[in-house]
Amino acid sequence: MNMKVSAANQAADPAQVVLNTIRRPVLMVGPNGYVTYANAEAEDFFRASANVLARNTLEKLVPFGSPILALVEQARERLAPVNEYRVDISSPRIGPDRLVDIYVAPVAELPGSVVVMFQERSMADKIDRRMTHRGAARSVTGLAAMLAHEIKNPLSGIRGAAQLLETSASDDDRALTRLITEETDRIVSLVDRMEVFSDERPIDRYPVNIHVVLDHVKAIARNGFASNIRFIEEYDPSLPFVYANRDQLIQVFLNLVKNAAEAIGNNPEGEITLSTAFRPGIRVTVPGTHDRVSLPLEFCVKDNGPGVPDDLLPILFDPFITTKQNGSGLGLALVAKIVGEHGGIIECDATPRGTTFRVMMPAWREARPEDNAEGERP
Repeated sequence: MNMKVSAANQAADPAQVVLNTIRRPVLMVGPNGYVTYANAEAEDFFRASANVLARNTLEKLVPFGSPILALVEQARERLAPVNEYRVDISSPRIGPDRLVDIYVAPVAELPGSVVVMFQERSMADKIDRRMTHRGAARSVTGLAAMLAHEIKNPLSGIRGAAQLLETSASDDDRALTRLITEETDRIVSLVDRMEVFSDERPIDRYPVNIHVVLDHVKAIARNGFASNIRFIEEYDPSLPFVYANRDQLIQVFLNLVKNAAEAIGNNPEGEITLSTAFRPGIRVTVPGTHDRVSLPLEFCVKDNGPGVPDDLLPILFDPFITTKQNGSGLGLALVAKIVGEHGGIIECDATPRGTTFRVMMPAWREARPEDNAEGERP
């Protein structure tokens, strides 16, 4: 049975249009092992058109002895979906360092046929790092509570003593007492910033229009630290509301825009792009439950600065990590804490031509009766 479909003909079938919209490579393999369907993403993944793929068996497309072939046979025999994680399918055709998760399911309407979907580990690893970001924020939470109690009180005594000494000190010694006062003030300011992490109160969440939030952040930036920078908006006006706290979202994007502005510096061609989009397919497991939450809303802050060093990318959201000369390294840690508490994910993609911070968050949905019973705000 020959089911190969050209890209032109696929557009006429709504089901195939949907498959082409999925940002995952999807193949259908017939009973004889030949590829009978490939979506647009699969064409890019295997670097061949659907017609070329249809002239090949799956065995010819993947490395010799690949676990994919065994998974296909299992799905056929069991008549049930099977999957495998972190499978290396690197080859001259596909390219080097291609690590994927594989999902195989039988097609009930076409006996012997199976659908194979690939998910590259780059996105899966980003989702896994979500808990790492939360763990980093929790470590700062405990540290902040300890610092507030054990350090701020003694610092007040040191500052008071320095001010008393200043009244009777010589001119040379007065400079030293002022130094003591300024340094204690700096430490207190740092502790005050860290105390934000110890706030464990439940978040008051409700439907928020992200474009109103971004416009507010842009207005603040244009009238202050980013007055010399051009802003570009790439908004999806049909985007649903995000389920979040408006003030905390402002804090998140104000931090990200400020970082972008500082990365650009005095570059007269500096640009910050704010974008919003709907990206279906990203789902994460809620800690402590078996529920999986969809994160279809993607908000990006992109700059054309010099980028972030490769060695900092994996730890960028950890506390005290900074590239700024006088930075404390708490801004992005706080951003990660807020986004994580909203059930979202934040990631950074950097190149020598710029940096993109990508925030993925859940959309607001109409409250169900059981939600209202628990007292959630609709």
